[in-house]
Amino acid sequence: MGWHESLVLWCAVWGVVALIGFGRSLAGVTKAQRTVRLTGRIERVRAPRHGGSRNGGISVVVSYRDPASGQEVIVTNDGERGEMITAAWEGREIGVSHPRGRPHAYRFSNAPELPTRGLGLPGFAVFLVYAGLVALAAVDRGWPWALIGSGGPLAVLGAVQLPGAVRARNGRLDRLAAMEAVPGRVVAVLKDVSVDQDDGHTRTTITPVVSFTTRAGTAVTAHCTANLPNPAAAYGRDVTVHCTAADPAHFTVDRAAAQRSEKWDVTVHVLVIAVLAATAVAGVVLLRV
Repeated sequence: MGWHESLVLWCAVWGVVALIGFGRSLAGVTKAQRTVRLTGRIERVRAPRHGGSRNGGISVVVSYRDPASGQEVIVTNDGERGEMITAAWEGREIGVSHPRGRPHAYRFSNAPELPTRGLGLPGFAVFLVYAGLVALAAVDRGWPWALIGSGGPLAVLGAVQLPGAVRARNGRLDRLAAMEAVPGRVVAVLKDVSVDQDDGHTRTTITPVVSFTTRAGTAVTAHCTANLPNPAAAYGRDVTVHCTAADPAHFTVDRAAAQRSEKWDVTVHVLVIAVLAATAVAGVVLLRV
C-alpha cells in the first residue's frame, strides 16, 4: 500500500470515528452526557504533613446532595479522585461528578462543571482527518501544499481567537491589580521522588504549602508552586500573599512576576500566528517558483 492509499484509509477511518462520535452525541449517549454533575462544598480541610506527598492534593471533606435520594452525602478526596484540589477552604464550592448509577465512583474538579456533549473525541478525529488531507495534498501535488494547508487555516484560527485571548489576558491583569495583600506562612513542604524506568534517573518534586487568611476571614490552605524562592527551604517562612477576594484560589506570592508572565501570553500568541502565516506564504511562493 502506497502513501496515497494509506492516507486515504487514514482519512476514511477517522472520518467514520468522527461520524460515530457526533451521532452518539446527538443520541445523548456519550460518556460526558451520562455523567451526573453536582456542586459540592468543602466542609473541612485537613492540615498537610510537612515532608509528606502532594499526591491527592489538599485533603478535604466534601458534602453534596444526592439528586436521587435528596440526602446529603459526605465524602473525602482520598485516593484517585479526579482533579487535584490544590487550594481549599471551608465553604468552597467544587465540582463532584459520577457515572449515572454509580455514585461511589465520584470524581472532583476544582470548580462546578456544566454539562457537556462529549464532542472532544469526534472533534479530535476531525482534526486528524484534516491533517490527513493536508498530507494527501502534499503527496499528490507537492510538499509546498503541506506548508499552505498547515499554516494557512491554523493562522486564521489563531487570528480569530486573538481578540478573545487579549480580553482574557486583560481580565487576568485587572484581577492581579485588584488583589489584596495578606500575610501568609509556609506550613509544609511536600516532597515526591519518582524514578524513570528507562534510564533510572531520579526526579524530586518540591511543593510548598502556604496558609493565609483573606481580609474577609477565609482561612485558605494551598499549594504554592510558582514564584517562591528556594522552595525546598521554605518551611516556616512568612510570605506576603496577593489573592482575589472573590476566589482565593487565584493567588500569588510575587504579583510583579505574575504580571510579567501574563504580558508574555499574548505576545507568544501573536508570534505563533506570524510563524503560521509565514509558513503558508512560503508555500504559496514555492508553488509559483
